[in-house]
Amino acid sequence: MSGLNYPALVLNADYTPITVHPLSVWGFERTLRNYLKDRVVALEVYDITLRSPSFEYSPPSVVALKNYVKTPQKVVFNRINIFLRDNFTCQYCGNVFSSNELTFDHVVPRCKGGQTSFDNIVSACVGCNTRKSNKSIMKPLNKPKHPTARQLVKAKSANIKVDNLHETWHDYLYWSGVLER
Repeated sequence: MSGLNYPALVLNADYTPITVHPLSVWGFERTLRNYLKDRVVALEVYDITLRSPSFEYSPPSVVALKNYVKTPQKVVFNRINIFLRDNFTCQYCGNVFSSNELTFDHVVPRCKGGQTSFDNIVSACVGCNTRKSNKSIMKPLNKPKHPTARQLVKAKSANIKVDNLHETWHDYLYWSGVLER
């Protein structure tokens, strides 16, 4: 059997997911290694028992760390955080796109002194970005600003597909506020 069939949702010691986008998930081997080193508590297990001559193991589907890991509160500047802040919406035409159909655009072009920061970058579809080029003729629908960690967690949770999650994960994600009922 492949260990890829038994991913585990990883929760911090306070039972909240360590990361939301991407969701904190470990593969079979990493979960087993941390379980054997007594670093995690198994909260839910898969309905299977793996046996060897000296060991029985039911792979956990949800684990919680025994020691709390501090998560950074500072929002990192990157493409996905820009797209999440803008809700995967082109800030010029207002249409929603997937992340591979979006680019980011400098509101004030770099050639005119525009900075590469949250306050000058917006999500844009390829068509609008091409049309705007290096001019300041188009105004974004929303003024770009630096998002808070709380805003991004809310945006990230809106983009998690419940259908792709193991059923034992739902209660922990609802309870921690990652998913809405």
